[in-house]
Amino acid sequence: MKAAMISSALWHDPSSLAMARRLPMSLRLLMMNERLRVIVALADAFEGAAVYDGLLSAGFEPAWCSTVRDAADAMRARPFDLMIADMSFALDGRLQSEGRARNPLTPIILIGDPGSRPVSWSGRTMHLTRPVDQAMLTCFVTMALHQDKPVRRSARKQITPIQAVVNGVPARIVDVSAEGLRLELPGDRRSVLSPIFSVRVPVADLAFTVQRRWTRSESTSASTIWCGGSLSQNRTSVEQRWRLFMDTVPIVGDGHVTLVR
Repeated sequence: MKAAMISSALWHDPSSLAMARRLPMSLRLLMMNERLRVIVALADAFEGAAVYDGLLSAGFEPAWCSTVRDAADAMRARPFDLMIADMSFALDGRLQSEGRARNPLTPIILIGDPGSRPVSWSGRTMHLTRPVDQAMLTCFVTMALHQDKPVRRSARKQITPIQAVVNGVPARIVDVSAEGLRLELPGDRRSVLSPIFSVRVPVADLAFTVQRRWTRSESTSASTIWCGGSLSQNRTSVEQRWRLFMDTVPIVGDGHVTLVR
């Protein structure tokens, strides 16, 4: 609300309203299913409002934070897909520790000149100089989010739903591929879908780590949420067992699940 009021009164840049038109169709289709959350950690009110307004117009869910403490609180509150932060904020250890502790693979766009102090930020980082050009920012946002999308190398297999446990919460696996899976969870358990989460499949005595790629629901109050993820940071033996499981599990209508041990 704060950013929207400032931008309406002080910043009417037509380029911010055109931001959505510049986004590739694949990214726009993804955003139609689930608004991507972007944390905007910028101290300057005019700059923060302009970035906020452009992202909001493009269909994102921006959260504008004018201090490092506010940004840390926003990161702890809910998962996020991208961070846009002031370079000076990145020099504060709290932003790094909070961001990477909860979202270790989420990309970040740093705005400003680091000067003589290099910024060391784990994961994928992009740098944008001031003044912020809306078209260039759109390009950076597109590159950051598209690079985070996996390339599917194998066909997706719709299966008879299999009971699983996601970060301790009951769920169902509804389709699989060699690289990942799609999960179905109760709509009120969205918070368990952190950027990296664990999945356990009791029927196969199999446990592995998954990187969240997308989430989708019919509405914010829907009783069911779907999540797509790719296997990540697992041992080779676990990856091999997953592929064996994926090859063995029956597709929809084929009958019961075969145990894979």
